[in-house]
Amino acid sequence: MHKYATELIGSFFLVLTVGCTVLAGNTGVIAPLAIGSALMVMVFAGGHISGGHYNPAVTLGVWLRGRCAAADVAPYWAAQIAGGVLAAVAVGFLRSDAEVTAMATDTGRALVAEFLFTFALVFVVLNTATAKGTSGNSFYGLAIGMTVMIGAFAVGDISGGAFNPAVAVGAAVMGLFSWSSLWLYLVADLLGGAAAAATFKTLNPADR
Repeated sequence: MHKYATELIGSFFLVLTVGCTVLAGNTGVIAPLAIGSALMVMVFAGGHISGGHYNPAVTLGVWLRGRCAAADVAPYWAAQIAGGVLAAVAVGFLRSDAEVTAMATDTGRALVAEFLFTFALVFVVLNTATAKGTSGNSFYGLAIGMTVMIGAFAVGDISGGAFNPAVAVGAAVMGLFSWSSLWLYLVADLLGGAAAAATFKTLNPADR
C-alpha cells in the first residue's frame, strides 16, 4: 500500500507543477525547468519505496523489463492517474482566475513527438534506475528529470510535452488538452514505453 500511496503523491506533485506553471502563463525556460525538477525531486523522494515511476508508460516499461510485478501494474496506473486528477482539481482552485484553452495539435506530429520522448524517458529510467551496471548510483533522479525537461523544450510546442498518460489525463481535466485528443497520448506514450523496454532488453541481454 505504501508504494501505491507514493505513486499517487509523486504523480500529484508532477501534474500540480505542470498545471500551475502552464496556467500562470510562464513561457520560455520556466515551465520545462520546473516540471523536470519536480519529477527529479519526487523520484529521489519515492524511488526507494515504489521505484518512483509516476507514469503508466514507465510502469509498463519496467514491468516488461522484468523489474515490476504484474500484480502492481494496474494499482500503479490507478494511483498515478488518481494523482493526476487530484492535482488537476487543486490547480483548478489555485489558478481559478486563469484562462484555459485546449492545445491544438497536429495528430501525426504529436504522436511522433510523444512516442520519441516517452521512449527516451523510459530508456533512461531503465538504464539508470534498473540496470545492473548503474546499480546504487546517485544520479538517476537527475537523469530522469532532465529527460522530461529536454523533451518539454524540444517538442512541448508540438504535443504539449506530456510523455506520461497520467499527465495527459490531468491536463485534459484542466482543459489544457482536449478529451478528443487524449487517445494519442495514451497510444504514443504506452508504445514508447514498450519500445524502450524491448530496446533495453536487446542491448542488455545479460541483464535480467
